[in-house]
Order: sequence, then structure tokens, then C-alpha cells
Amino acid sequence: MRRHPTIDQPELVRRRARLMRRLGREAAAVLPAARPCLRNRDVEHPFRQDSDFLYLTGFPEPEAVAVFLPGRREGTYVIFCRSRDPVAERWTGPRIGPEGACRRYGADQAFSLEELDRRMPQLLAGRRRLYAPWGRDEAFDRRLAAWVERVRGAARAGMAAPEALVDLGTVLHELRLRKSRSELAMMRRAAQVTVTAHRRLMARCRPGMMEHELEAELWHAFRAAGCVPAYPPIVAGGPRACVLHYTANDAELRPGELVLVDAGAEHGGYAADVTRTFPVDGRFTPAQRELYAVVLRAQRAALAQVRPGRSWDAPHRAAVRTLTRGLMELGLLRGRLEELIRKEAYRTYYMHRTGHWLGLDVHDVGAYRVDGRWRPLEPGMVLTVEPGLYVPEDATGRARRWRGLGIRIEDDVVVTRDGHQVLTEGVPKEPEAIEALMAKGHSG
Repeated sequence: MRRHPTIDQPELVRRRARLMRRLGREAAAVLPAARPCLRNRDVEHPFRQDSDFLYLTGFPEPEAVAVFLPGRREGTYVIFCRSRDPVAERWTGPRIGPEGACRRYGADQAFSLEELDRRMPQLLAGRRRLYAPWGRDEAFDRRLAAWVERVRGAARAGMAAPEALVDLGTVLHELRLRKSRSELAMMRRAAQVTVTAHRRLMARCRPGMMEHELEAELWHAFRAAGCVPAYPPIVAGGPRACVLHYTANDAELRPGELVLVDAGAEHGGYAADVTRTFPVDGRFTPAQRELYAVVLRAQRAALAQVRPGRSWDAPHRAAVRTLTRGLMELGLLRGRLEELIRKEAYRTYYMHRTGHWLGLDVHDVGAYRVDGRWRPLEPGMVLTVEPGLYVPEDATGRARRWRGLGIRIEDDVVVTRDGHQVLTEGVPKEPEAIEALMAKGHSG
């Protein structure tokens, strides 16, 4: 039986140790797992663990609660989870249970969820600061507040209660921002599977197919490799590519159109995120090639800025400058380059940023600014680089030549000690390479 890929226990121990060093001995942190989510009536969505919970525990079941208590003699990592239940397990499969949480997932102590309300005030007593994901789940916030009030009610016995309630993300998300070797291995696998899927799409695309047929090819490639989609895939033909978050994927792919595919695999919780734009019938038209060339130049310019010490904003600025210059050359913008950039005239055709952090979440955690300034890039950070151009379907004047064209090129990039590595470079993006791959697929 193939096991679901996970980060190994020694790394999880190191993560928890780093977190607790930052919290300090007077603090406690409480983190709930994700809960099952109904799709409709009594049918649930496939369960996906909360990313913060997964990062610290590796524990795969819903409804659990993890508690981190720096310096506690009886154990610094406590988890509450569902008890073993033969009747429930007959319907939904084996549960880990408290004993398994210690034996298989490294908890120092584990208790059933039925003991949570009784034991939690005891665990929080004597702690000055309480870290939790405040504001994310109103019901859990109320439960946390009730535990704190019970500790305060015992203050006459000389037991201190938490005085400061702090967002756990302010500490934890900085730890998640820089990826370890194990995390990068997971992300490389997600990238590899995604590369295979995108190449499969290019080879199999034909006029007359439906967008959802290409989406089905993605699902096949991901699931055959033991992965799932990291997010709902975008398969947008023709003018639908100008809808940035189009996910209907229910229209016909017509000859002479481009199709924009934004899709990535998730492996062990870690996401890939790749976009390619290619001609439905395997050949770019002159107008398509002109606009595509501008986006490709912008991505190259942005990638050149991904290196340690450069600011997070540097790739975006490089992409904006290249796109603006290209739009001027095509006659879509008129004026002086610097003035057009200052006025953000490009936003008619390019309205999003050039990338985002990538990791356990597709739009991963981590501040983009530190002390009011764009943060510098560091080795181990992973980001996307994804410039694009989108010409509205109702464009007039000179823009009519490119009316209804949406083009985006996106890759996943890890910052290295001496520059960067593109994890998804195996998906063709040069027009000639795309056409060659599609021609080979069409002749097969």
C-alpha cells in the first residue's frame, strides 16, 4: 500500500523546537486542526489538513487540537484527538487515537477530545502569553476565551493566567517562509508532476475539445502520480483567459484561439503553481506571437531579479517595465516610459502582481514587507513569477488586433545562495518549443 507522503518526524521535532524557542517559556500556543467541510447535505469535501497544523504536527486527522508548552516537564507537545471507535471506523476507516498520536506522530502526551475542556485550563495555567490563530474561527476563539477565564477565576490560588493574546501567525509564518531541504524535495516532486501534466495537455490539445476535457487530463496526471490538484485548475480558452480566476472550464476550444492553463499538483501538502498559454490548434498566429513575446520577455526580466538580497518587489518592477515598454512598441500605450509606469497605465492590460510565496498554501504565508519596506529575498524562499497581458474582448482602436487575448506565463522558483532555480522549467514556454511539442503530439 502506497503511503501518503509526509515530512519525517525528526524535521517536525525541529520545527516545534524552533517555534517554542521563539515563544519563550512563559508562553503557550494552541492550534486547532481543520474540521470536515460539507459539500452538500451529508457529503463532505475531501479533507485537507490546516497548513499550520500540518507544518507542526504532520497529524492528518480533523478536529484535533495541538498545544505547545515550552519548558513543561511532563512534555512540551500535547495533542487532543478523536478516540478509537470501532463503529465509526467501520464507516470511515481507522483512527489514530491518543496512543497512536504519541507512538506515530511524536506527541509527548495525547488525550481524547472529550477531555479537552477539563484539561486545557490546567495546561494554560501559569502562562503569561497565549498564542493562537485568533480571528480565524469565531467558535474556537470563544472556547479559548472560556479556558482563559477559568484560569483567571483560579487566580486567588496564586496561579497566573495568560495576559497577552497573540496571533500565532506572527511567529509561525516566518518559520514557514524559508523552506528546508525536506520541504524543497516535496516541492520539487510537486513541480515534476505538474511539468508532466502540462506537457501532457499540450500534446493532447485539439480544436473541438471542451475545456473540461483538458482539465480531466490534469486530474489523470496528478492522481496517477499520487497527487491532487493544489487548487481548482483554470482551463480558459479564447477570451475567457482574460477572466483571471475563471474555473467554469465548460466551453469549447476553437481553432485559432489560445488556451491558458493554470494548474499545479499538491504533494505531501506542498503546492506547485504553473501557467502556460498555448494555441489550441498548435500554431501561434502573428498577433498572438507578438503579445506572447512581450510576456515572455517580462518573465525573463523578472526572473533575473530573483536572487538573495534583491527586494521582493524587484521582479515585479522589472516585469512592469518590460511589459510597459512592450505595450508602447505595440502601440497599446502612448507616452513616456517613466510617466506611464508612474501612472500605472499598464493596469488596463496587467492588473495583478508578478508573483506570490509558494509552499503548503498556494498563496503561502509570510510578510511581503518588513518594517514598512519590501523584504529582501533569502535562500530557501519559494515564489512564483507570473507576468501576463489581458486585452479586453471589447478593446477598440489599435488594440483590436489583440482583442480577447489573455496570456500568462508562470513558473515556481526557489531562491538559492547564488541566484535561483526554476523548479518548473520542464514545461515549454518558447513559442517554437510549444509548437514542436504540440506537433509531435498531433502526429502520435
